[in-house]
Amino acid sequence: MLSLTVSERLALKGRAHALKPTVMIGNAGLTESVLKEIAQTLKIHELIKIRVLNDERTQREAILEAICTQLNAAPVQHIGKILVIYQPNPEAHQIEIRKMPRHKGKPLTKKQLGSR
Repeated sequence: MLSLTVSERLALKGRAHALKPTVMIGNAGLTESVLKEIAQTLKIHELIKIRVLNDERTQREAILEAICTQLNAAPVQHIGKILVIYQPNPEAHQIEIRKMPRHKGKPLTKKQLGSR
């Protein structure tokens, strides 16, 4: 399973916010055909959202871990029934991860943070 740093994960979360789920995992769970579809979609887009139609959180976490270990991808986010997964593709190279800028000096006030 691929691992990401905190700043890389934050940058990918920001990029994934506008995405719509491209793959849906139904009541049958993670089947071989669904895994192939996820692999093909990751090759094209590198960063995808997956909707899981299962109510059990532990099963969704197991599905996320299974996908990431079998496809050598990185888990970015798991909120509710939505999973966000990233797998870099050197051929496509659509996503460039930029590190978030750090503020130097004194901390920002609430007013300064709100205007960002």
